[in-house]
Amino acid sequence: MATKFETAFTRNFLDNSRCTNLFGFIIHPKIPTDAPNLRVADIGTGTGLWLLDVQERLQDAELDGFDISLDAAPPKETLPARVKLHHWDIKEDIPEGLKGVYDIINVRFFAFTLLDDDIPRVAAKLFDLLKPGGYIQWGEPDVETVRFYSMLPECKTESLRSLFNLFAVQDSRLKPTWTNRLENILENAGFVEVDRVAKDAPPHLAYIMHEAGLIMHYQILRTTSNEHIANKLQRLLPEAVEETRQGAYITSSRITVIGKKP
Repeated sequence: MATKFETAFTRNFLDNSRCTNLFGFIIHPKIPTDAPNLRVADIGTGTGLWLLDVQERLQDAELDGFDISLDAAPPKETLPARVKLHHWDIKEDIPEGLKGVYDIINVRFFAFTLLDDDIPRVAAKLFDLLKPGGYIQWGEPDVETVRFYSMLPECKTESLRSLFNLFAVQDSRLKPTWTNRLENILENAGFVEVDRVAKDAPPHLAYIMHEAGLIMHYQILRTTSNEHIANKLQRLLPEAVEETRQGAYITSSRITVIGKKP
């Protein structure tokens, strides 16, 4: 799972409600939720917002959130009694007593934190967390579909493109190739009834999600010790923000893949 620095690329700056608006569901409609006393895990919980939405819909479910950092989440004293948050790095061993206990696992926004080589091991651990008959729901951006749009012909995108390419060159995690193979990855891990939903955000929602994502670059600028990156960001960020104000934005398709443990 992400370090504090890496988390800035992902969950802390992605609003759960926006993804819900895009897909139209909190839990995929093919995943049964009518059994009593379900155990649900949110892997990469970030702010914990997904769990808080679920606890309003599943009145007797036990809900656990896991992340390498819980800095973005509310204090545990403010959470509903059925929602509990735990530190866990998904690259490490499964915590004691958690194998085979969950009915539903939600996973999201690991595209920029896990390398291709990490994914088979991670998928195997998620498989082991589930009970027989349990379901996984995994959501990611499809980075291979990244597009640059201008709402007006005179809107430029050069600085946004340079900003995107700056990090893609510096870190291979920022140009992942595994997200569009997620169905095969889950099938290879042993999941059955694998299904995929892909959605493109409408322009107004894509623009909002892009605008929120720009915050990550300011976080990087504050924390990076790489002088080259810092100098590039100081030059590119104001230009990218101005291009955004003029109506330019970056977007990509979003995918959700589900599977069942036999």
